[in-house]
Amino acid sequence: MKTKPYLCLDDVKRIAAAAEAEALANQWAVSIAIVDDGGHLLWQQRLDGAAAISAQIAPAKARTAALGRRESKVYEDMINQGRTSFLSAPGLDGLLEGGVPVLVDGHCVGAVGVSGVKSIEDAQIAKAGIAALA
Repeated sequence: MKTKPYLCLDDVKRIAAAAEAEALANQWAVSIAIVDDGGHLLWQQRLDGAAAISAQIAPAKARTAALGRRESKVYEDMINQGRTSFLSAPGLDGLLEGGVPVLVDGHCVGAVGVSGVKSIEDAQIAKAGIAALA
């Protein structure tokens, strides 16, 4: 039997605090979601002023990144390059940049999804959160 790392509550809180700090430092009103390796929600917060829809998009981006074990931007790029069949991929509905997997020792242990500003800025916030684990 093999073992693998996983996100514990302290890890999730560190990621969330760092992501929130990055968003607030840039005055970006966003929703932040953190999921485990199966895409199950571990944390979600919506900062003041964030659009209501961002609370649905952020966990979808995180789930897509966790299940695919890659940034959700990969799927957005494939679709934009004409591979529209990915729009029907089962279980993946956050096919926009802003979902970033959390990789530890070669294992995907979860992902962070952010929504509310430009997609590249969403990803910046997610990556800042993940960097808190280092």
